[in-house]
Amino acid sequence: QVRLAESGGDSVQAGGSLRLSCRASGHTSRSYCMGWFRQTPGKEREGVASIDSDGSIRYADSVKGRFTISRDNADEKIVYLQMNSLEPEDTAMYLCAGSSVVDRNRPLSQYQYNYWGKGTQVTVSS
Repeated sequence: QVRLAESGGDSVQAGGSLRLSCRASGHTSRSYCMGWFRQTPGKEREGVASIDSDGSIRYADSVKGRFTISRDNADEKIVYLQMNSLEPEDTAMYLCAGSSVVDRNRPLSQYQYNYWGKGTQVTVSS
């Protein structure tokens, strides 16, 4: 069983930055593909960024150049999402997800992941 816990969400003004963290516990390892998703009421869950076991990274077009996903070098069970130049449109609940097997052609599809955290709220005001 894998458990994921996000932290770092906050309320910030447009143009600000936040760093989200996702800590995994249980039976997990660097071989897992990890992803960050976000969800707002009434909308489908959107894949934001993913990082695979070989270091392959994928970003949604809406966050390219602003968000960076990374693994902690010292602790393989922590994944970060650095978010810069935040916009009001980035306001959402951000969720961390993990899976041991992900279609490399669709790493930002929520259906590729079977472990999910409860989320951390990010609110960006204009």
